[in-house]
Amino acid sequence: MTIPEFKKHWTSLGIGMVWLFILLWPLLGVKPEGLEVASTFNVWWRIAVGCSFILFLYQLNKIGTFNFISRPASAVAGNIKKASSTVPVAIWFVVGLACAGLIPQFAGRYAQDVAINCMIYVCLGLGLNVVVGLAGMLDLGYIAFYGIGAYTYALLSVQFQLSFWICLPISAAAAGFGAWLIGYCSMRMRGDYLAIVTLGFAEIVRMVLNNWMSLTNGPNGVTGIKAPGVYWFDFTNGMTLEHIWLKKLSLIYYVVLLLVAFTIIAVYRLQHSRTGRAWEAIREDETAAEVMGVPTFYMKLLAYCTGACFGGMAGAFYAARMRFVSPESFTFLESAMVLSMVVLGGMGSIPGVILGALALIALPEIFRDFELYRMLVFGGVMTLMMLFRPQGILPAKRTMRAGKD
Repeated sequence: MTIPEFKKHWTSLGIGMVWLFILLWPLLGVKPEGLEVASTFNVWWRIAVGCSFILFLYQLNKIGTFNFISRPASAVAGNIKKASSTVPVAIWFVVGLACAGLIPQFAGRYAQDVAINCMIYVCLGLGLNVVVGLAGMLDLGYIAFYGIGAYTYALLSVQFQLSFWICLPISAAAAGFGAWLIGYCSMRMRGDYLAIVTLGFAEIVRMVLNNWMSLTNGPNGVTGIKAPGVYWFDFTNGMTLEHIWLKKLSLIYYVVLLLVAFTIIAVYRLQHSRTGRAWEAIREDETAAEVMGVPTFYMKLLAYCTGACFGGMAGAFYAARMRFVSPESFTFLESAMVLSMVVLGGMGSIPGVILGALALIALPEIFRDFELYRMLVFGGVMTLMMLFRPQGILPAKRTMRAGKD
C-alpha cells in the first residue's frame, strides 16, 4: 500500500467521523434542558476508536502482515467449499429442514416466535426474489399481495368458516389475480417507472383495506380468524378422527416450516427450469432476450404473478397465526424490508434470501438490549454491504460467474 492510499483512507475516515458526530448530536444530545455534548461524545468516541482499529487492521492486511494466517485459512475454506459442493443440494435441504424442525424442542416461546417471523419473511423474500432476483423487475409494492392473501383468508374464515388449508390456495390465487390486473397494464414499463406503478398499487390496496368498512371493517381490522386445524387419529374409544386446532406456538411453527419448504422447492424448480432461464435472460438484457424469441411481456407477467402467489400464501398464514389483520400491517416499510432482504442476501440466490431474512429479523432481536442504537448500526451495516459487497452475502452462482467474466 502506497503512502497516498494510506493518507486517503485516514482522511476519509476522519471526514466520516465528523459527519457521524453531526448526525448523532441531534439524535442523542437533544435534552429537555437543551443541547448536550457529553452523551453524544461518549458514544461517538467508542465508534471512532472501533473504526480506527478496523482500518488499521485492514491496512496491515493489505501489506501482507497477516499472510501467515490468511493463506492457510483461505486454503482450508477452499477445501471445505469444494467438499461441500460434492454433496447434492437435496441432502443439504433435508439436513437444514431437520435442524429447523428441532428448534421447538430446544427453544423457548420467544425464540419460536422470532423463528416464525423469520420464516414468514423467508416466504416473502423468496416470492419477491422471483420478481426482482430472477426477472430483474424492481417491485416496491410487493407487500400489497401479502395483504391481499391475509384479508382473503380472514374474510373467508370469518364469513364462511372455511378451513385454512382450503383457503391457502385461494389466497395465493387472489394475490396472483391482483398481480395479473396490475401487471397486464404495467409490465411494458421498465426500471423506475415500474417501481412507481407498483408502489402506487400497494398504496391503493392499503387505502381500500382501510376505507372499505362494510367488507374489511376499515382500520379496526378483522378479528375472530380461525387458526389452522388438522384431523388426527384418536384411539381412546376405538379409532376415530379428531379435529385439532393448531393454536400452540410449536404447532404453528411446523405449519410455517411446511410452507417454507414448499416455497424453497417451488422457487428452486422454477429457477432451474426453462422459464427461470428465460427470466434470467430478461434480467440481463430484455432487448436481447426478445430478439432471441423470449416472449418478454408474458414472461414478466408470469414472474410477477408467481411472486405474488407466494406472498399471498405468506399473508394467509400471517392471518391464521395472528387471528387478526389490519391495514397497518401492510405499509411501504414492509415492502422496503423484504426488498432489503433480497438485495442484502443476494438477488437470485435462495440461500442468500434466507440469510438476508435472518439478518434483518433475527439479529435486531438478538441486539434488543441496544435498542437506542440498533437501527443506527443496521443502517451502517447496510451501507457497508452495498459499498464492499454489492452482490450480497451469498449471491447466486451464475451471477457470481457472470460478474467475474
